Amino acid sequence: MIGKLSAVLKNKTIKNAGYLIAGKVIQMMFGLVVTLLTARYLGPSNYGLISYAGAYTAFFTAICTLGINNVLVKEFVDHPGEEGMVIGTTLGLRAASSIFSSLAIIGITCFIDAGEPVTIAVVALASLGMVFHIVEAFNYWFQSRLQSKVTAMATLCAYMIASVYKVFLLVTGKGVLLFALATSLDYFCLGIILFSQYKKHNGGKLQFSWEYGKKLFGKSKHFILSGMMIAIYGQTDKLMLKQMIGEAEIGYYATAVSICGMWCFILSAIIDSVYPSIMEAAKAKNEEAFRKRNIQLYALVFYISVFVSICFTVLAEIVVGILYGKSYLPAVVPLRIITWYTAFSYLGVARNAWVVAKERQKYLFSIYAASAVANVVLNLLLIPAMGAAGAAIASLVAQVFTTLVVPFFIKDMKENSLMILDAIMLKDVLWKKQEG
Repeated sequence: MIGKLSAVLKNKTIKNAGYLIAGKVIQMMFGLVVTLLTARYLGPSNYGLISYAGAYTAFFTAICTLGINNVLVKEFVDHPGEEGMVIGTTLGLRAASSIFSSLAIIGITCFIDAGEPVTIAVVALASLGMVFHIVEAFNYWFQSRLQSKVTAMATLCAYMIASVYKVFLLVTGKGVLLFALATSLDYFCLGIILFSQYKKHNGGKLQFSWEYGKKLFGKSKHFILSGMMIAIYGQTDKLMLKQMIGEAEIGYYATAVSICGMWCFILSAIIDSVYPSIMEAAKAKNEEAFRKRNIQLYALVFYISVFVSICFTVLAEIVVGILYGKSYLPAVVPLRIITWYTAFSYLGVARNAWVVAKERQKYLFSIYAASAVANVVLNLLLIPAMGAAGAAIASLVAQVFTTLVVPFFIKDMKENSLMILDAIMLKDVLWKKQEG
């Protein structure tokens, strides 16, 4: 009986990942042309300016999400039939924190970039997207029900609308300010579509609960500080490049990061689809299945990433030249470095399922704090001499520290580091017997 149930679950997981990947592939094919045309149209400096604004919003997103995203799937699994309260409370908490974060970004930019009105305006417009970003809560509800077909279609539709908006800007020759609004439009449209689908699929009435909000915050608060540390070593490089060298260098670095991220939707889809099955194994206290599914996920993420990184390393100059043009060729060296960041970065994302199930969230801050310090120090040392390439090296080293090195020296996290090493060595990846 358990074996049959496991087989059904695996089949749903595969279909779930399939819908996510298919939707993202279509989105990528349509959006790639628009993104490349936008980068060529704006040039390295203005493209770097958009990336600079994105660094601010990405940094504060770690705060305004309140760490809730990391526990939402488990909350839906643990509280069936109460999705209205879970989503409603999440939306309320995140709306308040997002508005505060947006105002904070504008204030900081006015101080740091005083005398640069265009920079301040671009950052302010880009920060609005954080407010609409709260619609992710609906996305996680569909994921918990293994109905990612809905979110895949909704995301595709919203992205198409935002892409048409960008095409309009390109055709009419608009300035960089209006391009900064694209992300906000994307999430605004996504929110409308997901809410309508939530009601269509008989989702519960949205309601806010202070009592539940306190409990939810108690479970997610450890992810806030850890998320901030992630943001520091994930976004500090762009902020420091702007202040130490200039917008163009951010443009080269952002180009390398963008190329690396073109295919990462596959990893995200795999992780998002396997996540519920890992939580089900944890809830059923099936330690064998829990360990096996985690190791299998790590191995899949790592080796897919390594394969793509080898391709990017060999073909970097050709890829950058064809996609972005000769003006972006300085991005080749950073690309060959930062591409290896992906494997360790997404191993860290995949690890969140184990962390939540084992309730080891309290250790995340120490892990990410150590890595953030290492990243900032390395950026200070390497950026002046190597520019974007130095920032890429700093990010890669910091990510290896975060995923493998630092957790290995924490008693309650060492087990996970060993699991990741087992996955890299392909140890205990295959089932010896039928699960269950």
